[in-house]
Amino acid sequence: MQNDAQRSAQTDWDERIALRSDEEREFAFPDLDPPKEVSAVGGVGQVTIDWSPVDGAAGYLILRGAGEHGPLEPVDHHSRDILSIPAPPYVDTTCTPGTPYRYAVVSVPEVTATNGRASAMAGAVPLVADGTVPAVEVTVDVVAEGTELAKPWVPMVGSERLSQLLCTDRTGGHEIGVELEDALRRMHDEIGVRTVRAHAIFHDDTHVITESGYDFSVVDTIYDKLLSIGLRPVVELGFMPRELASDPSKKVFEYGAIISPPASYQAWHDLVRALVQHLVDRYGLDEVLTWDFEVWNEANLEVFWSGTKAEWMQLYDVSAAAVKSVDPRLAVGGPSSAAAGWVDDLLVHAAANGSPVDFVSTHTYGSPPLDVRASLERHGFGDARVLWTEWGVTPTHFNPINDSVFSGVFLLRGMKSAAGRIDALSYWVASDHFEELGRPPRLLHGGFGLQTVGGLAKPRFHAMTLLSRLGPVELPVTLDGDGADSLVEAWASRDRDRIAVLLWNLTLDQTKADGAPELTRNIRLQLPGVDPAWEATATTLAIGSGDIAAAAEGLPDWPTDEELADLAVRSKLVSTPLELHDGEVELSLPMPSAVLVELRPRRG
Repeated sequence: MQNDAQRSAQTDWDERIALRSDEEREFAFPDLDPPKEVSAVGGVGQVTIDWSPVDGAAGYLILRGAGEHGPLEPVDHHSRDILSIPAPPYVDTTCTPGTPYRYAVVSVPEVTATNGRASAMAGAVPLVADGTVPAVEVTVDVVAEGTELAKPWVPMVGSERLSQLLCTDRTGGHEIGVELEDALRRMHDEIGVRTVRAHAIFHDDTHVITESGYDFSVVDTIYDKLLSIGLRPVVELGFMPRELASDPSKKVFEYGAIISPPASYQAWHDLVRALVQHLVDRYGLDEVLTWDFEVWNEANLEVFWSGTKAEWMQLYDVSAAAVKSVDPRLAVGGPSSAAAGWVDDLLVHAAANGSPVDFVSTHTYGSPPLDVRASLERHGFGDARVLWTEWGVTPTHFNPINDSVFSGVFLLRGMKSAAGRIDALSYWVASDHFEELGRPPRLLHGGFGLQTVGGLAKPRFHAMTLLSRLGPVELPVTLDGDGADSLVEAWASRDRDRIAVLLWNLTLDQTKADGAPELTRNIRLQLPGVDPAWEATATTLAIGSGDIAAAAEGLPDWPTDEELADLAVRSKLVSTPLELHDGEVELSLPMPSAVLVELRPRRG
């Protein structure tokens, strides 16, 4: 359980995090057309809303009203973050079966501009379950040439501040630095992740400023350790060193990161330039040219930046100039914002002032990432990369959903949504050795980590494992039935001697995180042309299977080493044989759940 201090900190955090900037905008967003061809189809326990995409839209907001009259309100899937989604379709499971609803869709040019014109309405009635499990037919073209399978989870993962790699303190009896290093190594070795993004390289514990100048020896030790794992850093330029802060009393997090603007922007420029030059001197220009330099973290929230938007824009200009003064080819970007904010603001500012933007970075939780490529094109930065440097199932610390199967299946949905349109989707974070609001109070505490203290895989890490087992060639898939392509999705791939099809059943509605029997679907997986002599296996992630929260019931807050070893066995992913008949496989998918079906030549 949370202690009183953590509970109070969480309440304060929630209140402060809700305070979005309301400064006057210096530009107007385009008046986008509403979507056309909007449809709503009722199924058992759900309504699927579909529409034709609109050029220039970063996302869409779904509106709903009950009956023939009454106001239309945004459908709330209870993510505690933005409700806009990037693309159709959308499955609404917050509805009441048997009730007629009206739906409309609003095109969103940018996350804060949600008052656009609504589409024409479409009506539907979610069906009441009658005891029959609806079916979804999934057909994979296994003989197609296919295309390269995009892997947005590979470029990046988030982490606690990397100075914790050097920490010898213990949490629950486990040494923090050793286990954080092990967790990051596992992300590299097992999942294939290439870079790590973390806060606070300029925090007091790295001691970068001394009486005689700069000292990057602690930074060197951190980055040496990271590179030895095979990972590269995304260098988030922050927070403010005490020696440079205009107000050192302005802080965030349990560890006291300073969020003040600098007293001297020239001094900040000189520090950033000195760091970048030092990194080039130490690791070589060719190496550092593969790194990204990100300016600050979530300055659009007052909890992370005590200055104004204009002051942050000045910080961006100064930081970008400092990075580029070492070598103009080095990559710099931002705004590293919460809830996809300030993207257009930065691009308008950069276009007017000539500041470089090599990549746009932003964050969101509880929904697939929006399509900010529309903003890049709109403001003349079409060549910039898109990096979602934080993303996850919830922005709330100590939320049990972080340890749930729902969160693992959510990860699959978001990664598929991002594939081919986003350069990196970085899950926040790799390990529960994470202490923004204090160190973990027990093993399963709703921490952000993909892995627990003690290094056990949560369902979200299992989801990463399933993704890593997809082959390099993506195969065409068609789905048909109740909830096809909205509730139930599929991602199919081919390797040289293997077909891998990942299927899942999920709603974004977090009130259904513990399951909803009416949303179970029977799947008929058809693979015409597959070799009939091949064998099939299923690796399942579901409530009770690969489910550390269920497996840990009855254990103490901090299990012994023996109990952890047993828990690791009882919560691991398990593969079982499947019957393959005439190129078809049948299985059941509860909500939430996922299954990886693999077909390969029969052994022996």
